[in-house]
Amino acid sequence: MRKFLAIFQKDLKSYFTSPIAYVVIAIFLVISGFMFFNLLSAFNYRLMQLLQFKMQMPGIELTINLNDWILNPLFNNLGVTLLLMIPSLTMKLFAEEKKTGTFELIMTSPVTILQIIMGKFFACLSLLVIMLLFTVQYPLILYIYGTPDLGPVYISYIGLLLMGATFISIGLFASALTENQIIAAIVSFGTNVGGRWGEIISYFSLFEHVNDFIKGVFDTKDIIFYLSSTFCGLFLTFQVIESQRWK
Repeated sequence: MRKFLAIFQKDLKSYFTSPIAYVVIAIFLVISGFMFFNLLSAFNYRLMQLLQFKMQMPGIELTINLNDWILNPLFNNLGVTLLLMIPSLTMKLFAEEKKTGTFELIMTSPVTILQIIMGKFFACLSLLVIMLLFTVQYPLILYIYGTPDLGPVYISYIGLLLMGATFISIGLFASALTENQIIAAIVSFGTNVGGRWGEIISYFSLFEHVNDFIKGVFDTKDIIFYLSSTFCGLFLTFQVIESQRWK
């Protein structure tokens, strides 16, 4: 456990001793804030239209849902944004170690491959949690001034976290394949986008399963899909590192 924590702390610290974490978080917040502002503006415009219509037709009951108009589209867009952001976080996990020559030192140290992989995985996952925590302000603003249904919000965050974990495991695998961080990012991005193309066979689409979470549906098949996909990515990473260790 102590060796795992040492790898975890080292990699998490490396994000904040370089500009990577600050740049990625800043870009993520700018994009998410822009999306929230646009969705909120569209909602307010629609609300004004409905109020005018109600004044003309006072007997008609009109309802407008904050979740449908703002939060659901916001979480969908956040999922796409994570697809763009996570490769920039995972590309350095092994590629940088190989480029700087520290990969050989880690491989010869008294630490298992599993501890190395899991330490790096949870370091990146922790940064993802931090990124998502910054977006809590958006449903909180709606809660202060409106009455959104918070149940789907909680479930949406679980879905985004599970999907993000899958992205990270795929990015970790891509980073293990090469010492070039740019190539690692491209491979990671391409593999994750492949899930988008996979909507032809909808079950294998990484985005298809998060839609249920965003709708407030907590389905075990979606959880199993993301957990098994994450495990698959970590397993492939293990196999790659294991083969490289004995070269």
